[in-house]
Amino acid sequence: MSESGSRNILVITYWDRSDPLVVNYTLPYLRIMKDVLPEGSRIHLVTLERGGTVPDATPIMDGLVHHSFPYRSFGASGLGMIMRLILSLRRIIRQEGIDTLHAWCTPAGMVGYLLSVLTRKPLIIDSYEPHAEAMVENGTWRRGSLAFRTLFLFERWQTRKAKAVVAASEGMRIYAEEKYGFVPEVFMVKPACVDLDRFSSRNLKRADLLQAMGLEGKMVAVYAGKFGGIYLDQEVFDLFRTARDHWGDRLHVLLLTSHTLDELRPFMEKAGLSQDMFTIRFVLPHDVPDLMGLADWALTPVKPVPTKRYCTPIKNGEYWALGLPVMITSGISDDSGIIEKYGIGSVIASLDRDGYKAAVEQMDRILESGDRKYLYAKVRPVAERYRNYKLAEQVYRSLYGA
Repeated sequence: MSESGSRNILVITYWDRSDPLVVNYTLPYLRIMKDVLPEGSRIHLVTLERGGTVPDATPIMDGLVHHSFPYRSFGASGLGMIMRLILSLRRIIRQEGIDTLHAWCTPAGMVGYLLSVLTRKPLIIDSYEPHAEAMVENGTWRRGSLAFRTLFLFERWQTRKAKAVVAASEGMRIYAEEKYGFVPEVFMVKPACVDLDRFSSRNLKRADLLQAMGLEGKMVAVYAGKFGGIYLDQEVFDLFRTARDHWGDRLHVLLLTSHTLDELRPFMEKAGLSQDMFTIRFVLPHDVPDLMGLADWALTPVKPVPTKRYCTPIKNGEYWALGLPVMITSGISDDSGIIEKYGIGSVIASLDRDGYKAAVEQMDRILESGDRKYLYAKVRPVAERYRNYKLAEQVYRSLYGA
């Protein structure tokens, strides 16, 4: 720390500058971090670009300096990338007087760990959750692969090295004890928070959009996200087939996704669904609240694998902020339990016809219990309690406050 008390923080991510995980997830927290840091402090943000390198030190916000580097996937080229990255960041640490390394998720934590060993700067791991085992569970890696063994080993090392960790759920404390054999002394919890001003009652059922999109008089279900990987794919459309059988032509599904109709049509056809019941939109972040707000209920189809107990889907907070009851798979973070506790949605107990039917019938009972205004008043407070940026402010003030 400088004599004036200002701080210089190196924030390390494993994503590129345009990735939603940077734009919609990391940057809002960095703005909060900047607000609680002593005057004159600077944040240096590291991104890894999949499609080429963005010019170094590109301004993003006041008090933040951007450093970008080319990305290479795990393997021989990935190892070379990490070595070059370590040398470059070590130079930046020295030149810029960096006093703290703040890594976002455990892949970036691997870089943070090596830098912390080399420079003796304290390390903080943010969004601390399992990644190596998650990659095995979603079928991307094999458990015996070099990529898995390398990252899992580094997850154990960085857990022991970190000055503090910021987890997405309290359950990560148990995972760290069982899998890494150690729980950091400073263990904080910060769920995936949401801008409650951006997602609010102002975005609900805009008449002009309903008319323009032909959704007047429809029951609209919304899903914002991807298919495959950590998310279900064919199962989602089998679920929508059950919902279509229950609600008939009233049901319309709004998919806010980067997937095209050509990519999704095989899933629709296998489920026996017409593409006419779907509207597929790729939307920019500023359009999401209004389009999401057209819905009556929302879906979060995360694969119900063990590691998903320790992460928090961002979309749930956005849905809740708009007063949307949510249909979700079981065992997802604290969210499946929150939905059951407050009666603000339905949990899909099994990925089969019986499980889908029970979840749809439960959602129907919730929708019949009151109009959109009533459900907003019931669901919105859950977002205010569990997804408020004030929770993040408390965490960062504890770590960096003057």
